[in-house]
Amino acid sequence: MKFSKKATLGLLFSLTLIVAGCGQKSASDANTASTGTSIPVESEAAKLNVQVSFYPMYEFTKNVAGDLAEVHTLVPAGMEPHDWEPTPQDIASIEKADVLVYNGAGMESWIDQVKDSLSSEKLVQVEASKNIDLLEGGEHDHQHGESDATEHDHDHADEATTEEHDHDHDAEAEEAGHDHDHGGLDPHVWLSPALAVKEVRNIEAGLAQAAPEHAEQFKQNADAYVAQLESLDQDFKAAVTDSKRKDFITQHAAFGYLAQEYGLQQVPIAGLSPEQEPSAAQMASVIDFAKEHQVKTIFFETLVSSKVSETIASEVGAKTAVLNPIEGLTEEEIAAGMDYISVMRQNLEALKLALNE
Repeated sequence: MKFSKKATLGLLFSLTLIVAGCGQKSASDANTASTGTSIPVESEAAKLNVQVSFYPMYEFTKNVAGDLAEVHTLVPAGMEPHDWEPTPQDIASIEKADVLVYNGAGMESWIDQVKDSLSSEKLVQVEASKNIDLLEGGEHDHQHGESDATEHDHDHADEATTEEHDHDHDAEAEEAGHDHDHGGLDPHVWLSPALAVKEVRNIEAGLAQAAPEHAEQFKQNADAYVAQLESLDQDFKAAVTDSKRKDFITQHAAFGYLAQEYGLQQVPIAGLSPEQEPSAAQMASVIDFAKEHQVKTIFFETLVSSKVSETIASEVGAKTAVLNPIEGLTEEEIAAGMDYISVMRQNLEALKLALNE
């Protein structure tokens, strides 16, 4: 019998109390599994216990927290996070944490049910994308050969209007065959360095709420990391200013915020979820676009199969290259000491080449 995701999560929640009662060993094991290192009990007692949903949240949080927190990632390394679901042990680890950091915007499909199941009164919950003006799924994607890249105002004063429009768009997106894995919103905020700064500041505020005595240190750490992100932002702006083309074809629609920020246009083969299979019509549309615009590079990504991108590249005589949505690092990337900044710089170099062919 096949159970729905909701039913499965409900069963997991009912087991949480049992797992929570298994003692300190279970929490210790969970932390070791997610980070690959064992953390001494005395170290845990002296620092904030922070649970984060997936890799970008880990990277941003650890840079703000410094040595004042132990940061543990729920989604294991090398796993695609869109369809990951928490185990009872994961939920028990969240229950014992001081802070929970998640991206929001529908990226973590499980988050609402997990939050509803928690009883911890001390837990500070940080939605990193809070107060960021979110894109609707497919809003800035290439459709039917039209290029509609636009400059976008990141002023968030009219959030209520955005939320109301989101509801109206859901029905339209369903009719158009758009992906609904994220409730109609594009969650890939972290792929714009300018918006990553806003996520870092939200995380800083959450950590300061959990440990106000360290607020100044969190601010100093955040300031140092934001300086790196702002430098990255400037490098992206410089790279695309005089590029020969402004469009790029990518495996799934993860780069809407990046494209919007720098006046580019992503042409996604599939929708917001990397597991979504493109229809024959979508494939044909992208192939036609690639031929018409003489696209020489078709981007694919890590963690999921590159077969679709390779098929289109073969059809139009293009090559393939990686444009990484940084939803998680592979074991090889971890071993090589890669992080958000270095992977984004790889993305920048790949884009520079593709936009100037």
